[in-house]
Amino acid sequence: MFRDVSSCNTYNYGDALYWDARYVQEGGSFDWYQRYSALRPFVRTYIPPPNSTVLMVGCGNAVMSEDMVKDGYESITNIDISSVAIHMMRTKYDHIPQLKYMQMDVRDMSFFLDESFDGVIDKGTLDSLMCGTDAPISAAQMLAEVCRVLKPGGTYMLITYGDPTVRMPHINRPVYNWKISLYNIPRPGFQKPESTSSSRKSYLDPIPLTEKGLLPPDFILEDPDSHYIYVCRKNKTEMDNIPPYRLTADIL
Repeated sequence: MFRDVSSCNTYNYGDALYWDARYVQEGGSFDWYQRYSALRPFVRTYIPPPNSTVLMVGCGNAVMSEDMVKDGYESITNIDISSVAIHMMRTKYDHIPQLKYMQMDVRDMSFFLDESFDGVIDKGTLDSLMCGTDAPISAAQMLAEVCRVLKPGGTYMLITYGDPTVRMPHINRPVYNWKISLYNIPRPGFQKPESTSSSRKSYLDPIPLTEKGLLPPDFILEDPDSHYIYVCRKNKTEMDNIPPYRLTADIL
């Protein structure tokens, strides 16, 4: 389990000082990878509103939590390692009681009790740690904390550029006791070439993985810059054998 060298640059994305400087310079708002409109079918299925307690890790200055509140969610706790980002977001959303913002390192969330959240959403935070120093250690610390704060039956939703060869070794470990389903969605604005053929009926279909947790040999990646959604459900005895959900149009 190594650092994602091929997908990283010289910045240390696990360093609070880097993010503080970036948010001071850029301001505004920015959503990594995907907007809530594209992720909505997955979020509403696995972390249903309105009563699910949600933890958004590495929230940055994204508007996804705001969009979720507009969609009926009533309790979203947002954390980020950057004190600059948290100050900006507290100021921006101090009139929305459903949103709470806290400065916190995802590798140490000891402020939260065990089994505090129904869902944890990660849009690029694990990816950032995988580009930092001591990446495997940081990833293990983060995932252990995510597992700890999840309720039995809760869902950790990881949105990432990492395919199963580089993400499964970290998330598919017996200690986490997660049942994992995988989805793949194109990047925003992607247009499928007319000449492209695919056996996939819909991106709402979970991808059948091999016994080793990898993509099947005949899987066609329509968009090489697409994003993977790992839905990791924390098992409890009665959930051990449940299949992945089939998402349907009525939640779009």
